[in-house]
Amino acid sequence: MFGRLTLEAIPYHEPIIMGAVGGATLGALALLALLAYFGKLPYLWKEWLTSVDHKRIGVMYIILALIMLLRGFSDALMMRAQQVVALAPSEGFLPPSHYDQVFTAHGIIMLIFVGMPFMFGLLNIVVPLQIGARDMAFPFLNSVSLWLTTTGAALVMVSLGVGEFSKAGWTGYPPLTELAYSPGVGVDYWIWSLQISGIGTLLTAVNFIVTILRMRAPGMTLMRMPIFTWTALSTNVLVLFAFPVLTVTVTLLSLDRYLGMHFFTNDLGGNMMMYLNLFWIWGHPEVYILALPALGVLSEVVATFSGKRLFGYTSMVYATVAITVLSFSVWLHHFFTMGAGPNVNAAFGIATMIIALPTGAKVFNWLFTLYRGRVRLTAPIFWTIGFIITFCIGGMTGVLLSVPAADFVLHNSLFLVAHFHNMVIPTLFGYLAGFAYWFPKAFGFKLDERLGKCAFACWFVGFYLAFLPLYALGFMGMTRRLGHYDNPAWQPYLAVAAVGAVVILAGVAFQLAQLFFGIINRKKNLDLSGDPWDGRTLEWSTSSPPPIYNFAVLPQVRDIDAFTDMKQRGLAQARPEKYESIHMPKNSGVGVFIGVFSFVLGFAMIWYIWWLALVGVLGIAVTLILRSFDQDTDYTISAEEVERIENQRFAQLAAAAGVKS
Repeated sequence: MFGRLTLEAIPYHEPIIMGAVGGATLGALALLALLAYFGKLPYLWKEWLTSVDHKRIGVMYIILALIMLLRGFSDALMMRAQQVVALAPSEGFLPPSHYDQVFTAHGIIMLIFVGMPFMFGLLNIVVPLQIGARDMAFPFLNSVSLWLTTTGAALVMVSLGVGEFSKAGWTGYPPLTELAYSPGVGVDYWIWSLQISGIGTLLTAVNFIVTILRMRAPGMTLMRMPIFTWTALSTNVLVLFAFPVLTVTVTLLSLDRYLGMHFFTNDLGGNMMMYLNLFWIWGHPEVYILALPALGVLSEVVATFSGKRLFGYTSMVYATVAITVLSFSVWLHHFFTMGAGPNVNAAFGIATMIIALPTGAKVFNWLFTLYRGRVRLTAPIFWTIGFIITFCIGGMTGVLLSVPAADFVLHNSLFLVAHFHNMVIPTLFGYLAGFAYWFPKAFGFKLDERLGKCAFACWFVGFYLAFLPLYALGFMGMTRRLGHYDNPAWQPYLAVAAVGAVVILAGVAFQLAQLFFGIINRKKNLDLSGDPWDGRTLEWSTSSPPPIYNFAVLPQVRDIDAFTDMKQRGLAQARPEKYESIHMPKNSGVGVFIGVFSFVLGFAMIWYIWWLALVGVLGIAVTLILRSFDQDTDYTISAEEVERIENQRFAQLAAAAGVKS
């Protein structure tokens, strides 16, 4: 009845795992008890969990990303601690099977369940405001996408205490992921978490593309869109083309495991290299899916905090589009050693070098924007400067790896690990810059600047301590994924890397403290001006936080820096003769229910509980059918209520004008 699921699936013999599961469970129960004690559970359900408001969905995406960041970073700390103490004859404190699960979970969590939710969180909060839209094109679909992503993350978390996670690395290469080599449920957890969250990601991409192309404010042509919106459009085009490849690839692997097929086996016509090609046709654009919005954030930040227009707007747009196109032309540099021959390797090596050019153009544009500007050294600008320095170093090591001859030496070494983190962690710097920059817009109050700068300092210093030694270890011959080793010359470098991870942990602690004290002291830090950073784009023309409908009257855009143009023309204080009623979508719990039934389906397929899988499928189908018959999906905000809200907004804008004058 319960398939492969038995009591032995719970790892009682692993004290580290059971301690983590127990601590997380107690923490979740304590939070629920606290919410119930203060009577906030109904509010949480009605106003947040069932919300279709793009701003609240964006906030929930970011909360998911921060929770998964804690889990993914704890995995990183365990890996670094293990490697410090695992010099032979010691094998460290993590058994080999547990260590393999840790590095696999770390990779998939940080890329798919930290980077992607953080990105979609910022996009959800900002993009509709930047283009003058009242919501996303498909608000209900937006909710479904959030809860499908959350479901994928939940499956990863459940694998910690029920069964196991994959031991085959986050890339899932055959033959390790084939049934003969991984007969347990770990690879199945990996498959279903990717599949379910991937569907949510693909639906989100469709939503953003339609929103940006069809819902821009009057006068906002494509070449008047903010750079962040351009990067959002390019990113979601990449998602639209890349994620179906991942879905098909993982489906073929599932057919190998569930139905005994031979797509990626070594016999009966299978081809393991085909998996690598398909995976990296998704995997390399995925790097740019994560990076492009971060580049867009920096473009907004440098213009705001230098008090200047962004240098080279048109070249920035073309560079963004060039990166989007070229990102599909470089995937084979991930396996130069496969034996494809010098002509293929040379072609992909040259393409890899070429893609560095538009990225370099962006860096120069940011530097020229900062040059001779009135630069304010706030937390967002610190994250930006840290990004530029770190990303450039990572780019240079990437160009080194794009030379096939060098790659033959460094492939599969810690040099590669250091390079990869040298590209991905600056992307997180960009998201943290956006978090600090748009937090007052989303919530109406600022976070503590000193704690924000301390967080940056720890992240920045900790990163170099953690990953510069890995470059040296790569040249010294240390391969990646080693749970223990017998070369004493490596241990001092690994010790420095572990110290770096602890320094980054201090940065995470500062960020949590910044968020905690910011919420506690929010009344002291309320921003009543409506323009906390003197932003230049359209989202700053709304109050902080914006009303549910964003814009009572859709703005008329006449310039690239829309809000700056409005202030110069005096349009920010202009009022229409009368307000009209506004129709907005109602909150809906359907997205939550689809997420729950998707979790049931995924869990049942992992454990071969076929009747429960049928319950999950039927639950999703019935939920969607009932939703299709629901005619009461929106509500009306009266003209009187709109006028009342707008009077408050204009008071904020007037206060801002008074401060500036």
